[in-house]
Amino acid sequence: MIKKTTIGRIDELSLPEFGLEDLQCKIDTGAALSSIHCQNVKVVQSNGVDELHFKLLDKKHPNYHKKYYKTTEFRERNIKNSFGQEQTRYSFVTTVKLFDREIQCEFTLADREKMTYPCLLGRNLLRQGFIVDVRKKNLSAKHKNKNQ
Repeated sequence: MIKKTTIGRIDELSLPEFGLEDLQCKIDTGAALSSIHCQNVKVVQSNGVDELHFKLLDKKHPNYHKKYYKTTEFRERNIKNSFGQEQTRYSFVTTVKLFDREIQCEFTLADREKMTYPCLLGRNLLRQGFIVDVRKKNLSAKHKNKNQ
């Protein structure tokens, strides 16, 4: 049985595979999947294999690395956006570090430039042992700072 951890309405997480630390995220129980802000998304053929190339975040974000990331482990997903319109997005699975736990999570690549938070955590991550308390925020960040 998974121990339940309380998470607030916003928090910070790390994506070690991408060298991203303390990335602000919004917790959204209405979203089936998690998503992350990206730009310059394209599929490139390399030695007969499709590779997904993308840049995470954008120039305005302090964690922006200016580099393309790539993966051959991706898929296309049909997603309903916050306006109820269906979109096709690429997704990939990566490790999320949150509350001293490393969790595998699928993220869709989305244009979140106009959103306050570059990352959204959906039910696919929350069902791995989290309870949401909307009165609280930054519980994982506080936990991390307390243990340093």
